[in-house]
Amino acid sequence: MAHTMVYLNRIYTKSGDAGETSLGNGERVPKTHARIIAYGCVDELNSSLGVILALGNVSSVRSAQLQKIQNDLFDVGADLCVPESDQPLEYVPLRVTSDQVLALEREIDAATAELKPLTSFILPGGTPAAALLHQSRTICRRAEIDVLRLTATENINPQVAIYLNRLSDLLFVLARLENDQGRADILWKPGGDRNS
Repeated sequence: MAHTMVYLNRIYTKSGDAGETSLGNGERVPKTHARIIAYGCVDELNSSLGVILALGNVSSVRSAQLQKIQNDLFDVGADLCVPESDQPLEYVPLRVTSDQVLALEREIDAATAELKPLTSFILPGGTPAAALLHQSRTICRRAEIDVLRLTATENINPQVAIYLNRLSDLLFVLARLENDQGRADILWKPGGDRNS
């Protein structure tokens, strides 16, 4: 399957100064379009993973895992950038696959096997890496919602929303692993300390 190569020789083009941008198929849309919002949130998620990697608070194994996810998220963005169409394109658009989802499910299962079952909800926090993974998880949930909102009006590859759903689950269990295999998780106390 052939994909287009990316070639950027100039960062600013001035073509977006009037509030529009181009999709991967050349179609011009407002920057407020639901499709732009969806893949913009995916980009935010990817950047949040970059922060985790840059701070160096995770193992080399976890770093490789997160870098693979970052690459996958570019696939997600590329998928969302090119609307599905019956019209022939000059190239085969990149689409998220069920294999990418299955890979996440295998990682979730492997990580979960290292953790004791939860008996309470947990608060986002703990180690810096765990806190940042929880933050990425919430961005991922928002990206999934943005994609689902887009599916209400346009045909979208269903694997995109499924991938994001599984990814948020993986980020949750990875955050727990970073909290000493869940032993340092901060448990939610319903009602807090309101009686003290």
